[in-house]
Amino acid sequence: MLSVLEIIKKTTDFFASKGVESPRLNAELVIGHALGLKRMQLYLQFERLLAEAELEKIRPLVRRRALREPLQYILGETEWYGLKLKTDKRALIPRPETELLMEFAVKAAKDAGAAGTPVTRILDLGTGTGAIALALAKEFPEAKVFAVDASEEALALATENAMALGLTERVTFLKSDWFSAVPEPKDVTERFGLIVSNPPYLTEAEVAEAEPEVRAFEPVSALIAADAGAADLRRIIAGAPRFMAEGGVLALETGIAQHAELVAACGAAGFARSESKQDLTGRDRFVMAWR
Repeated sequence: MLSVLEIIKKTTDFFASKGVESPRLNAELVIGHALGLKRMQLYLQFERLLAEAELEKIRPLVRRRALREPLQYILGETEWYGLKLKTDKRALIPRPETELLMEFAVKAAKDAGAAGTPVTRILDLGTGTGAIALALAKEFPEAKVFAVDASEEALALATENAMALGLTERVTFLKSDWFSAVPEPKDVTERFGLIVSNPPYLTEAEVAEAEPEVRAFEPVSALIAADAGAADLRRIIAGAPRFMAEGGVLALETGIAQHAELVAACGAAGFARSESKQDLTGRDRFVMAWR
């Protein structure tokens, strides 16, 4: 019989041989998940010998990770912007860099409120797991949040997350290809003060060069856009103004080589001003635009 620590070491070596990033951390998380133990609990049981029934729980999860299935899909959840979200192959895994998009969007919306234009209606385009919409519902408890996605499977997952977080009364989910099924505002009270989106912005070549976790497991429709990755971003920029309140904010996550084109598109769409924002590596990653 092997101890918990011995299995962790063997799994770490196995993951390393398969190119898994941070193999020791992955080994601990996968094994802990299989045994129903948190990492600290796992550490306290390093010397415990594992029964065959326990090894049978560990082996299939280790095989999945060795095949480079994303850790978040195996664990079935991820922590993002203070929320615990269910994750599976129905939607893209929420990324740490998108937390920075949230920070920019929240600050812009709160600045608008401080200037006398409170954000009472929010739209999340391409909601996926529901991460952005649900986080914004937490940040702005007085606002009505609407979240759309073209994928029924993604909307089902987002709804499950809303239920788990107790936010089903606060967030309305709608199947829509960007703005196609979003109701036209009848008056100024139905316009959005904040529109946020992390749409597809990669090319087929970029996805082909990505890690196996991305190219082999995550939904391609959430990653790739036509016209050098900019097609969906351009559609959102062109369509957003007619749904937005005066002084409203559009916040977008983008590819790093698209900003000159996207800022020009914001001007052509009639936005009063727009600017690029950098990610933590100093690369242009986000576009903010004000109506």
